[in-house]
Amino acid sequence: MKSSARRVILLIMDSFGVGAAPDADRFQDVGADTLGHIAEYVKAQRGYSLSLPHLSRYGLEQAYQLSTGKSIQLSALPSHEMEGVEGAFGVCHEVSFGKDTPSGHWEIAGVPVESEWGYFPLQTPCFPKKLIQELITRGHLPGVLGEKHASGTTILEELGDLHVQTGKPIVYTSDDSVFQIAAHETHFGLDRLYALCQLARELVDEYHIGRVIARPFTGESGHYRRTGNRKDLAVLPPKPTLLDRCVESGVPVIGIGKISDIYAHQGVSHVIKADGNTALFEATLQAVQAYPESCLIMTNFVDFDSHYGHRRDVKGYAQALELFDAQLPLLESLMGEDDLLVITADHGCDPTWPGTGHTRENIPALFWSKPLAAQKGEVGHLNNLKNLGLRTSFADIGQTVGAYLGVSVQGLSGTPCFI
Repeated sequence: MKSSARRVILLIMDSFGVGAAPDADRFQDVGADTLGHIAEYVKAQRGYSLSLPHLSRYGLEQAYQLSTGKSIQLSALPSHEMEGVEGAFGVCHEVSFGKDTPSGHWEIAGVPVESEWGYFPLQTPCFPKKLIQELITRGHLPGVLGEKHASGTTILEELGDLHVQTGKPIVYTSDDSVFQIAAHETHFGLDRLYALCQLARELVDEYHIGRVIARPFTGESGHYRRTGNRKDLAVLPPKPTLLDRCVESGVPVIGIGKISDIYAHQGVSHVIKADGNTALFEATLQAVQAYPESCLIMTNFVDFDSHYGHRRDVKGYAQALELFDAQLPLLESLMGEDDLLVITADHGCDPTWPGTGHTRENIPALFWSKPLAAQKGEVGHLNNLKNLGLRTSFADIGQTVGAYLGVSVQGLSGTPCFI
């Protein structure tokens, strides 16, 4: 496929950190290393390395070394060699106060979160009485279950039957700034759950909570399963983001997965929903074929975080990484000469780390295009530049995307990785 218009395909590998951030001590995350610890696990279990040859072609091994000072081998090419690197690579530190999904995404889009989010205490019950009473009264509920920090799958095993019997929704939180409500799609009703979450969004604003998440599930006792009808209700970014600037400039933004939810449905021209990394990648391939003109295609691959990081499933995370990597040539084959692929993350979630929360880590910033891979000289503003170095903000990614698309990024944070 050929296109005369510049497009950017921005893939966010939710939670794919590449080593502890400089301020990891503020979060008790010194030593966290999502990629490094997964690679160590794979080597110990299999006797051979985690295999990510295509991400390595884009410069992932070099980015990891920039971040940690340690070498890592993820392909047949020795990590110290540059000859086989086709992309431009860098590493970004986060300046936002949190280590959550909205903070990471908004900063990528040029709007760091410069104030603290609210969090619920690690106790049971964890929610203020006033909040729960208002939710029960205004939501016309017989009561609620949970009211604690919990894993989403574990709490369904614990309280799913009681929820079905009583009609009381399950409310819980995590280390993130979230208020989550789980309910059965049939016994409670999906629309009713969404309406309850809209009410909760209003009620938690005074506590400065970043997201309210609807967690619908189906199934019967002992076999409850969360569905793809999850819905995130985020607070609005404090000011317009790169996505808004794109839309204002006539460059459509195609948000795949939970992108629209993360940005509170602002700055997204077309919403494409998909459940699971495989379906999300397929939706991305379809979008590349469906939108041949200048646009920003943006996908969040949530399974890395929700299915493997939070659940501390190291083996599953490794397998998901290798599957993601294996699909990249399909995307490359659909890209035109003027298309730019950007691969990054929004935070870390080291599956070997204590607890179940996110980890404060650096993120990779990988850029790839056909002309760059062929080393044809100038690639847009990219003149065979490979090592983009240590970047002081995630916002450098958004600045680069905006510059490549010809969208004004004046007033947004960050500095372009290349001019």
